[in-house]
Amino acid sequence: MFAHLTKIALGLSLAVSFGSLARAQDMAMPAADVVLTVSGNITVTNDGDLLRLDRDMLMALPATSFETSTIWTDGVHDFIGVSLADFAAMFGMRGGGFLATAINDYTVEIPFGDAVTGGPIIAYLMDGELMSVRDKGPLWIIYPYDSDSAYRSEVIYSRSIWQLDRVEIVQ
Repeated sequence: MFAHLTKIALGLSLAVSFGSLARAQDMAMPAADVVLTVSGNITVTNDGDLLRLDRDMLMALPATSFETSTIWTDGVHDFIGVSLADFAAMFGMRGGGFLATAINDYTVEIPFGDAVTGGPIIAYLMDGELMSVRDKGPLWIIYPYDSDSAYRSEVIYSRSIWQLDRVEIVQ
């Protein structure tokens, strides 16, 4: 538990630095392999019109965690990631949505209305471990299915994209 809280505190500290960079619209290039490319209606970029994030950059954003079961896994798991609400706020979104695309080019539209406090996250850890491509990683949009029956629908399940590697912000 202490290690988990320390990691969250470190993430919040790094997020302050990340947030300062974002406000200045001067984002550094990733130091490691890119795990997420963001395009579209964004004001923060680091590669032309794109924002490319490595895992450390993503993990530097404020972390949100919850436990939930899924229809794709056995039992309840602990997921940690960036809330879609925080992700949207990073770009100053007020409406529209996200076109989320996986490694295999599966694309789903997620409306801005899903980006609420206590809602979905872009998960990068499951049960404290990085997720491999084989285990639906490296990134997986997870909703807190067990917290609200509204999250247990075919529409929401279809938005729960795994192997996420691209997000386009659309208005």
